[in-house]
Amino acid sequence: MDRRELLKGAAAGALSLWASRRLTAQQAAGDAHQLPVLMALVDGGGSNVLALNTSEGMVMVDSGAPKSGDQVMAALRAATKVANGFRVQTLFNTHYHADQTGNNEMFAAAGAKIIAHERTRQWMSSDYWVPAEERYEKARPKAARPTETFQTTGTLKLGTEQIDYGYLPLAHTSGDIYVYFKTSNVLAVGDVASPLRDPALDYFTGAWIGGRVDAMDILLALANDQTKIVPAYGPVMTKAELKAERDMMEEVRSRMWKQVREGDGPKDMLEGGVLKGLPRTWKDPEKFLYDAAKGLWAHHNKLDPNVV
Repeated sequence: MDRRELLKGAAAGALSLWASRRLTAQQAAGDAHQLPVLMALVDGGGSNVLALNTSEGMVMVDSGAPKSGDQVMAALRAATKVANGFRVQTLFNTHYHADQTGNNEMFAAAGAKIIAHERTRQWMSSDYWVPAEERYEKARPKAARPTETFQTTGTLKLGTEQIDYGYLPLAHTSGDIYVYFKTSNVLAVGDVASPLRDPALDYFTGAWIGGRVDAMDILLALANDQTKIVPAYGPVMTKAELKAERDMMEEVRSRMWKQVREGDGPKDMLEGGVLKGLPRTWKDPEKFLYDAAKGLWAHHNKLDPNVV
């Protein structure tokens, strides 16, 4: 590995520290029949890229933002200490957004199988309108699209690791998934959890705040107190931290439920204090409320009648 790659990978060291400690503990246990397994969490141009090195090749969750592929590869080589024979066997896409799928072509060209929900493949295969930016997003090249899709759940076994994955309906997009490294007890959740950024809802795909809460309940049922939960952005979370975010989102949903039935718009809701007294602040609260309100109206059949 050259000096440039080493420097690029240095940032990965801090993020994968918990994984390195876990590996050290495994080695100390003295299991000479099991190849060492290292999980790394590296910077994919701002978003998280999670990887597991197995005896059969690397498994990745998300490929990072466009044009960050060399950075991702260098960081993974540094974090896993695999300089030669580095091979990505499987790449999961947690949803269709470019900051999670931006380097798909590079890994696919190197032989990686790309797994995602069928809805993610559909969004990546079609031109679509982006309301917030008033423009069309062009379909991704065929080489960037998933090569294997599913509808509900799936399981993959690589080396000693069991990897379960499943659909999270209408949580952030219409094609969100989780990837659960069951043996290692690490759960990748994409943008369904958002410890740092404003929670985002692609309402034009069908995502809505109620779907997000439901998806978080699925994740909480999978996790235990020792589970490491990896979002698309931000630090690794505990189950308690995910539960706190879930409860906050449910409180927002409950407050908005009432306001939407009254016919209030995002500005009315903001001025009415819908987001006040919560354990976080929003960088763009009006945009969040606009998207959340759009999603609630799209699921108006789930709203209680407003009887005067």
